Amino acid sequence: MKQIIECVPNFSEGRDKSKIDQVVKTIESSGVQILDVEMNPDHNRAVLTFIGEPEAVLEAAFSATRKAAELIDLTKHKGEHPRIGATDVIPLVPISNISNEECVELARKLGKRIADELGIPVYLYELAATRPDRENLANIRKGEFEGLSKEIETNPDRHPDFGSPKIHPTAGATVVGVRFPLIAYNINLNTGDVNIAKNIAKAIRFKDGGFRYAKALGFELKEEGIAQVSINMTNYLGTPLYRVFEMVKLEAQRYGVSIKESEIVGLVPEKALIDTAVYYLQLNRFNENQILEYHLRGTVKKEENLYEFLNQLADATPTPGGGSVAALQGALGAGLLSMVTGLTVKKTDDQELKNFHGLLRVGVSDFYKLIEEDKNAFDGVMKAYRMPKTTEEEKNLRSRAIQDALKKATNVPLGVCEKIIELYNYARILLQKGLKTAISDVGVAIYTLHSGFLSARANVLINLPSITDTEFVDKIKMRIEDLKKEESKTYQELDEEFEKLQ
Repeated sequence: MKQIIECVPNFSEGRDKSKIDQVVKTIESSGVQILDVEMNPDHNRAVLTFIGEPEAVLEAAFSATRKAAELIDLTKHKGEHPRIGATDVIPLVPISNISNEECVELARKLGKRIADELGIPVYLYELAATRPDRENLANIRKGEFEGLSKEIETNPDRHPDFGSPKIHPTAGATVVGVRFPLIAYNINLNTGDVNIAKNIAKAIRFKDGGFRYAKALGFELKEEGIAQVSINMTNYLGTPLYRVFEMVKLEAQRYGVSIKESEIVGLVPEKALIDTAVYYLQLNRFNENQILEYHLRGTVKKEENLYEFLNQLADATPTPGGGSVAALQGALGAGLLSMVTGLTVKKTDDQELKNFHGLLRVGVSDFYKLIEEDKNAFDGVMKAYRMPKTTEEEKNLRSRAIQDALKKATNVPLGVCEKIIELYNYARILLQKGLKTAISDVGVAIYTLHSGFLSARANVLINLPSITDTEFVDKIKMRIEDLKKEESKTYQELDEEFEKLQ
């Protein structure tokens, strides 16, 4: 079967359509399929989306970067969106029959070619990052084109991954990486006060204490006379669209404004919209196999039942293993809490419980996905260890692939730990408000979640000794230790409260 990659390059031109048309023509000549072209004059930015087989995608991305360097002069560029290059960022997204690790190697190949042949310095980000501080694109873009121009030669921390530490005079620098499908999601406010948008952006973005998979900035859309909260949703499964929308709406009310509309730039995974519909329509018993088009396309999903999972677990194979079991425990705990919430709402019509009942149902789904994610992550580690190691180059590629796979295998159970702690807040409320006849189910949920946390933590720690990136290891150790302290304290409080109700 064919390997398919999606590429979503961002260009620093959103006002001159003739220039982007030339870039599009260059991409089309490389034998890939263009899916979408978006231009925004306020951001002065264009986002293109195309798919194809690996080599064709790399050729298209390189040719587009070369053409953009001919047409776009950053010394004359002004726009709301941060940028460091004419071709600002080139993310590669694995779509079909290709792994993250393989895409990382392709990203490195593309980055080296851009630097060598075009004289444009290249940085690697997200899954392709060579340093933890470069996983976040915002860190690389700090100071934008003007700031990077001053620092790239004098500050070793800002030297590129490929090319000389010298900015291209007009095309700047380019960032290449591998990432999960990203949703560019904008929420427009019915105010022209950009400070309100900036304050809301700060409240929802992860680096300032907001949602784990949300990056956000506040912009002014001068042509429309409104302010915009511009959001990059880096993992729509970990942070759903509807959750961010609701938080923006709540924060906007603080300032006496409301949401005018929201928009999606470029393409969006179908699942993100389905999850949003399930939440707002409260389709608690909805199954995706009810979607008519799935039957017409022959894409109805055959769900694995619990007995099949247990049989696989009992087999003498590495996966599914302890990490998947930890995620299953999270799903079981979330399911029990959802059940008690639903039963209580039927009897009491409590608004607070109504508000989070849907979130608990979504939580069950989130943990279910993590069962498979953990299995896939460990399979990725095994695949990396099986890579050839005859030549020095093969050894280096294998070593990098192993390290990348081990990091992913660490992050999945870490996510389980974080999600379990979030559920404790709902358990606390249910101990106070839940039906007394179902209070034992809340207790079972608490005990199950506690076991799931300890199990997931064990799967985080088991990977760390094999990871050579000491900065990553130290960061994870600190995070998991903080989570352990928080979980232990909260669990003890819940256990004591539950015992009093027995």
